[in-house]
Amino acid sequence: MAALRIKLVRSMSGHPESHRATLRGLGLTRVGRERVLEDTPAIRGMVKKVGYLVQMEETQDKFEKFGRRARAKSQSKASGQSPSRPSPSSTVS
Repeated sequence: MAALRIKLVRSMSGHPESHRATLRGLGLTRVGRERVLEDTPAIRGMVKKVGYLVQMEETQDKFEKFGRRARAKSQSKASGQSPSRPSPSSTVS
């Protein structure tokens, strides 16, 4: 699955309200924040609108930023397996 890694590199202050709203829609609220979002035409349009405030990088995997552990966790959720923690009912004495 293709994804986009988007990072806010310039401050929102002093820019039009519509651009600030677009950044909030992307989930970017502070300088230095990164989001990994699906590569869709809507997201591409939003990035194009505020391109002068953000850096964008294409990635192959949405979970690339988070490493193997997050990938394994998401795969276990998809397969219906429970996490490795014991459930509260099994620890009752």
